[in-house]
Amino acid sequence: MALDVGDVRIGVAVSDPLGMLATPHSVVPAEPGNAAIQTIADLVRELSIQYVVSGLPKNLKGEEGPQAQKVRAFNEKLEAVLDVDVKTQDERFTTAIVERAMVQAGVRRKKRKQKIDMLAAQQILQTHLDRRSLENETST
Repeated sequence: MALDVGDVRIGVAVSDPLGMLATPHSVVPAEPGNAAIQTIADLVRELSIQYVVSGLPKNLKGEEGPQAQKVRAFNEKLEAVLDVDVKTQDERFTTAIVERAMVQAGVRRKKRKQKIDMLAAQQILQTHLDRRSLENETST
């Protein structure tokens, strides 16, 4: 499972059982308190997720800014209630890539807003899965 953690919404994506293909799943409101944490924890249990990959926003120099610190704090809270690891994946440009693809596909602004978070999570997860696959190929 991958998360695109934002201040308003959290995009969720999941992979197939073989860990090859990421698919958008849902959007969870990033409500104050632990409601979002609980919703995600319920999804992890319900879907038998092995681990969570959370997008970590970095700036162009690869440094972490204030939003990255918010994501790390969210990840710590999430990891405290889960029985699985929470990993991070550099998410630079994921939202921009998804936004550009949706504009080119002619998706209206309202629809883009509804879907962009889970599609960004899908991009984060697919990048992670592809990287993991490459690492496995080179180690054998």
